[in-house]
Amino acid sequence: MTRIPFDEHARFVRSLLAPLGARPTERVAVGDALGRITASPAESPIDLPPFRNAQMDGLAVRAADVADAPVELPVVGESAAAPGTPAPLAAGTAVRIMTGAPVPEGADAVVPVEDTEAIDGSELVRVLRARSTGEYVRAAGSDLVAGDDVLPAGIRLAPRHLAAAAASGLTELLVRERVRVAVVSTGSELVEPGAPLGPGELPDANGVALRSAVAACGAVVVHAGRVRDEVARLRAELDAAIDAGAELVLTSGGISQGAYEVVRELIEPLGAWVGSVAMQPGGPQATGVYRGVPLIGFPGNPVSAQLSFALFVAPSLRAIAGLPPARTERMLLADAVRSVPGKRQFLRGTRTDGGLALPVGGPGSHLVAALAASELLIVIPDDVEALAAGDQVDTVFL
Repeated sequence: MTRIPFDEHARFVRSLLAPLGARPTERVAVGDALGRITASPAESPIDLPPFRNAQMDGLAVRAADVADAPVELPVVGESAAAPGTPAPLAAGTAVRIMTGAPVPEGADAVVPVEDTEAIDGSELVRVLRARSTGEYVRAAGSDLVAGDDVLPAGIRLAPRHLAAAAASGLTELLVRERVRVAVVSTGSELVEPGAPLGPGELPDANGVALRSAVAACGAVVVHAGRVRDEVARLRAELDAAIDAGAELVLTSGGISQGAYEVVRELIEPLGAWVGSVAMQPGGPQATGVYRGVPLIGFPGNPVSAQLSFALFVAPSLRAIAGLPPARTERMLLADAVRSVPGKRQFLRGTRTDGGLALPVGGPGSHLVAALAASELLIVIPDDVEALAAGDQVDTVFL
């Protein structure tokens, strides 16, 4: 059987997914915008801060009244961080003030509380140190003036961005729509994880893994299904996925050379490619278009499905979502390894305390526990049959 090179298949999948990069926009609530990409600059409708306020707990004063400190001033009121406007400050007096509280009209400095001293039995407070005009006073608009951009276009929103938007009084942000993905597992042997297992039955790990992987790449799952090995049921499931708005369909299972390969039976007559890629694990692969929507078919073995997503689909979805590409690193092997000639092998592994790439488990595509214990893939080139401990290898972090 002819296998296509790994790099050739990766390029084709990228080209198939490239049109998804032109994202429409939508408005979302600020509280729901974490991880989204801003589609346009967001202007602040108010000054930040919106009023003069104290940077420190202490006394609001006129700088001229404390120029000859130490001096004693009568305390005539209080300004707390609460709604309302404090009374204007008369010359020769002071007001107790809390951090963030409005600075009274007439006051032009704040003396920190540690630079003051209470006088027992008196309304007077001794100011121990002079302060100049503007000290410890945050001017209105000193952070941002109304009409300025609080957020630029094209950034991936983190909590700090949402805090700035909320502080500006914004309730919604214009963001790029997320790629809408459907995930469909095939296999008559599959049951819901946690359900009692009958003879020959297996939990559907692929459904859980691929849905989670899609979300981790900044896309959204709009349809998830699991079907028996019946072409009519698969067709109905794919139709439901597209009717739900899916822009990309991911399937697992049903693309090998044996019987009951329902994905192959359905999409090959529609012009899809179903074949083998020169890689291990994950040889069986499929690409096609169903009702105008790209369809990527992965093998049914859980490790193969997860690695196929990580290597072929995740790079495109991450780029669209504004996420950085997966981390790669050139490392030294901790142990000797052997590989299958003519195939690019992706061994699961971890990084040792000494910075070496240590293989975990074997090459089998069913070893989900070994994959769970891994943090990276060790890439063995197509033309390499064996590597010794200490040889250099490329790694891709999961």
